[in-house]
Amino acid sequence: MSVFNDSSYKNIIELRQVSQSYDGGQSFIIQEMDFLVEDKPAQGQFVVILGPSGCGKSTVLRYIAGLQAPTSGEVLMHEQPIGPDNRVGMVFQQYSSLPWLTVLENVALALDYRGATEKERTSVAMEMIHKVGLAGHEQKFAQYPTLSGGQLQRVAIARSLLANQEILLMDEPFGALDINTRLQMQDLLAELWREIHPTVIFVTHDISEAVYLADDIYIMKKAPSKFVEHIHVDLPLHRQREMKRDPKFTDLVRLVEDRMLHLAGE
Repeated sequence: MSVFNDSSYKNIIELRQVSQSYDGGQSFIIQEMDFLVEDKPAQGQFVVILGPSGCGKSTVLRYIAGLQAPTSGEVLMHEQPIGPDNRVGMVFQQYSSLPWLTVLENVALALDYRGATEKERTSVAMEMIHKVGLAGHEQKFAQYPTLSGGQLQRVAIARSLLANQEILLMDEPFGALDINTRLQMQDLLAELWREIHPTVIFVTHDISEAVYLADDIYIMKKAPSKFVEHIHVDLPLHRQREMKRDPKFTDLVRLVEDRMLHLAGE
């Protein structure tokens, strides 16, 4: 996978010459950005986006989710414009579950919108609840402190995967979690990716987290922003926590840190 398409894979997500201005073109947050993610059936892609605060990382996810349209340029999914029929779910740093609904009801929301029967909703949602480690909590209300922060993010991940198992968008989803819960959530996400094979687009400020999870890391420069660096993470697809002590892993972390510091100084 690369910013430009040079393989036989079909495109799953593409940004073409995208720009974003909030003052009528006097200044730009994002300018003439190209970005392409190719579809790898039965494997998926795990793309991590890094960059300085304010460079537009979250805006890129909002484009793909259909929550925001760029000032100019095109945002495509399977070579079609983003619209009501092809939007995907997104997991935010802030807890986004509906607190007046149970875990089961939150996870089943997308199925409800599609008109599935109650029996179908319960069966499929419970299967996903088991996958994300929430079995036994399905009748609890999805709110803090009834559920922990990590459990609430598991609800959001399950709900998003049932909305569209093909693409999962995540905007600093573990940023508010304590370190132990964050590590557990990283392992859960790596396991779900291996099992379900979605294309994941993941924004984080944590370089070690980026290297641990990603196939490919893309770095955005400060505004007016675009993607300026692509680093392929040459590690086994099956990620285990012990890997973080491997010299190859620590070398990759240092490489990404050096590139981030170099770009910050430009």
